[in-house]
Amino acid sequence: MQNKNKTVVRSMDLLNLFLSHHKLNINEMARLSGIPKTSVHRMIGSLEEMGLLSKDTEGKYSLGLLFLQFGNLVAERLDIRHTSLPVMEQLKDEIKEAVHLVLRDGRESIYIEKLDTDHPVRLFTKIGRKAPLYAGASSRVILAFMSEDEREAYLKEVSLKPIASGTVTDKQKLRKLLEDSRTKGYSFSRSELENYTVELSAPIFDHAGQIIAALSTAGLEVQFDQGRIEQLSVKVRQAADEISQKLGFTGSVLQGSAG
Repeated sequence: MQNKNKTVVRSMDLLNLFLSHHKLNINEMARLSGIPKTSVHRMIGSLEEMGLLSKDTEGKYSLGLLFLQFGNLVAERLDIRHTSLPVMEQLKDEIKEAVHLVLRDGRESIYIEKLDTDHPVRLFTKIGRKAPLYAGASSRVILAFMSEDEREAYLKEVSLKPIASGTVTDKQKLRKLLEDSRTKGYSFSRSELENYTVELSAPIFDHAGQIIAALSTAGLEVQFDQGRIEQLSVKVRQAADEISQKLGFTGSVLQGSAG
């Protein structure tokens, strides 16, 4: 307990009250938590400002809509991981390379699942790794299939910074690569996040046809010649299509974007 921030712990104590109470006023929160009323009042103000709590006209508080957003996001991520895992395992067994599941996280992508290869020399990535939407095949395929308005807004604002030797830092070239991804239905990158590595990624769509994730294979550059890249692009796209269909998508990859 000595390593935990006291204010954060007390704030969580207040939020935990709402697991068993729909609405509470400040006096009730102070009584149930044992926290002095002045401290409750101060913390409630911050929690309300952040959207974690909402106050009604009678002065009673309930959990804010931000929790609904968090809950939907967690449920979506857990659902897509559960749905994707069997397909990912089959793909890994077929291609004998590492397979990743990647989601959009604001202006970045985040790796939420990984199945590693059995190669003695392999690329080491980890769940929770993030990358900007302009760098790497998984990030770029998500960017490519976002709505045109959202994609253009991102491209106007973002500053392209080098991460590895192959990171795309020219917006005209990036736009061309995004167009190629929408045409081909997959993205390919070389040394964009780490030198001497490659990644090939295809989009995953939800029931509404919106891009929600990317499925990729990645490894060391020496293991991916041009002929193999063409073969892998077919298998990765097929696997991504299968996951999309399990999520209720009825179109094709090349019809999945509003942009």
